[in-house]
Order: sequence, then C-alpha cells, then structure tokens
Amino acid sequence: MQRNLDSMSRQHKTLVILSPGFPGSDDDTACLPMQQIFVRSLKQNYPSLNIIIVTFEYPFKRSDYTWNGIPVIALGGRNRNRLPRLRNWARVWQCLNKLNKQHKLIGLLSLWFDECAFVGHYFARRHRLKHFSWLLGQDVRPGNRYFKWVRPSGESLIALSDFVAREAYQNYGVSPGNTISNGIDTSLFGAGSTKRDIDILGAGALIPLKQYDVFIDVVKFLKEFFPDINTVICGKGPEKEKLQALICENRLENNVTLLDEVPHMEVLSLMQRSKVFLHTSNYEGFASVLLEALYGGAQVVSFVKPMDSQIEHLHPVNGLIEMCHKLLDIFEEAKPDNQPVLVYPIQHAASSIMQLYN
Repeated sequence: MQRNLDSMSRQHKTLVILSPGFPGSDDDTACLPMQQIFVRSLKQNYPSLNIIIVTFEYPFKRSDYTWNGIPVIALGGRNRNRLPRLRNWARVWQCLNKLNKQHKLIGLLSLWFDECAFVGHYFARRHRLKHFSWLLGQDVRPGNRYFKWVRPSGESLIALSDFVAREAYQNYGVSPGNTISNGIDTSLFGAGSTKRDIDILGAGALIPLKQYDVFIDVVKFLKEFFPDINTVICGKGPEKEKLQALICENRLENNVTLLDEVPHMEVLSLMQRSKVFLHTSNYEGFASVLLEALYGGAQVVSFVKPMDSQIEHLHPVNGLIEMCHKLLDIFEEAKPDNQPVLVYPIQHAASSIMQLYN
C-alpha cells in the first residue's frame, strides 16, 4: 500500500517553495498576504501541480500542517543564530532529501535571497534541480552576505520589479535574468463603497522602515487646508505608542485613526473607501498594497517608484515636501479619479514563474 502511495506521489510534478515563514493557519490572513495570494493562484491555475512549502523560521513550532489544502512543513527555527541556525539548515536539508525521494521535483523556489536561497542553491546543485530565488526588496540592500556565499548567476534570480533588478546590479554586480512582479486577486474585492469617506489610508507594519511619523507630518500639513481631513492607519508593531504620542502632540486625534492589525479582506474594503493611499516606506521592492490600493480605486502617493514605466494613479515623489504638494494637488481637484486600476493580476505572476520550470 505504501509503495503504491509513493508511486502515485512521484507521478505528480512537485514544486517546493522555501520561505522564512508562512501563515500558521487558513485564518492568518495578515501574515505575508502577497505570498498567500501567489501560492493560492499557483494551486488554482495548476491543479495537477503538487506544491509543498518548507518554512525555516515561522511558525515557531516544528509541525506539519495544511494551509488551504497545501502541505506546509515548518522547521521552527525561531530566528535563532549561530549553532541553532546551522542545525536548522541541517533539518531543512534532511527534509529536502526526503521530499526528493518521495516526489518528482521540478525544482525549488526561494522567497527572498537569504538562508532559503543559500540552502536551496546548494541542494539544487547537488541534485541537479532547477532553483530560482525571487528577490523581493529588502534582500538586495547592501550587506546581504548570502550573495557572497552563493555567487548566483543572473539567470537564477527573479526580480520583483525594475527597481529591485537595478539594486541587485548596483549592490552585487549581478543582473537578474527575470523580472516578475507580484499581482492581486481581483476576486477578493467586493463591490466597494458608494462613497469615499476616508481621505488618506495607510496600511502596514508599524516599524521604522514604514515611516508612519512622516504620515502624521503629512496629515499635520494638510489639516491647515482641510481641517476635517479623515485618515486611517491600520497595522501593528513596536512604533504604535510613539505614533499615538505624535498624534496627541500634534492634536490630530480627530484626524488620524490608528487601528490595530486587521484581516486582509478588511484592508481591501478600507482601500475601496479611500481617496488616497499614502505609502511612506523608505525602501520597498514593489509592495503588494500599492497594487491593491490602485485596484481599490485609490490614488497612490509613494516614495517608491517600482517600475520604470509609468503606472496610472501611482505618483512617486521625492521627499516630504513633494509628497505634501502632490496630495494637495489631488485634493484640490474638482473630481479626483477613483476608478480601479488593474496593473498585474496574480495569475500573470503564477504563469511567469511556472514557465521557468518548463
């Protein structure tokens, strides 16, 4: 019986996705929403493909479970360093050896160029498997030691955006052979609100990288022109108390609502009620919230210009002053355009990734 099951498993092509973390349950919609949407799209568009996810660090407890019918093997590394991390890499290697014996692997896909890419690269080379690393943004900043340890070829790298591809070349001298942007699942969006009662929305982790203190500075500026301006920030993180203090200090309690982390579907609903989505992060590859906000009908103002080509309703700016003036221009328009803009459907990312393994 077991022999028959093993034979059946080897008949189906299997893609192993390596990631630092993944949602611990179907209900954890706020954890890595881009990765969730991508994996679901792979499963929906390639139903005969067997997908297995191996996570290095999160969930923090070692376990095997299913997420939306997809097997996940969590090694529970818990972001520990030195010897515990080396031991975890050994566990990952053993896990991949087992999967390679049990399944017909078409290759490995590493999300981010980090320890996943390091282990994935050498395992794939040892077993003559295809391996690609999807560069998602933070991993191409200076100081990533894994580029030195792996010395990847450009053909093995997938850049999330033109910006990421350029950063990889400038910082590590390697040009990714593929640029595949993330996308959105349009089926997750409802009919939308009949009115836009939120002037500005922000969404993301409340960490220094996201610069939500800049968001508050912008609201303070705009309040001089629009005293009743209504803005919302949804997210959680270590900066929450600092941001709440800034809101009180600038007397913006009636202008800025600081929500906690909310489910992904609720974030999409808030986007459909918003006139503008404000993205104050100082470094991003191509945040999925930008694509979602555009499809939600919001104008988007951001410090990031992910693609070289112009994207409708996406307004990249340089610095706080330019950001304030761009928002002022938008709100002073007689009738701002809040029509949905579909830049990339997630099915495009799924098919582009799969073409690399054919």
